[in-house]
Amino acid sequence: MMIEVIYNNKSQEFEDLNQAMSWAKVLGEFVTIKINGMELVGRFGVDSIKDGVCPDGVKYDWNKANRIGRVKKERVE
Repeated sequence: MMIEVIYNNKSQEFEDLNQAMSWAKVLGEFVTIKINGMELVGRFGVDSIKDGVCPDGVKYDWNKANRIGRVKKERVE
């Protein structure tokens, strides 16, 4: 099984997901990783949020309350 990392209209193939994700982190840019008919997309390597901002300066505003669908506890009542 080959895993493809696509970035800036270029691609690189890897034998396993660990290698592909390591390469994506080194690139430091938005990538698509294709594996078994699935696509993982994003900028890999962001591992912390401080004051609502990612290390690259992008605002991080996701929270559990805003996710699509309502929590089961609210639906059951």
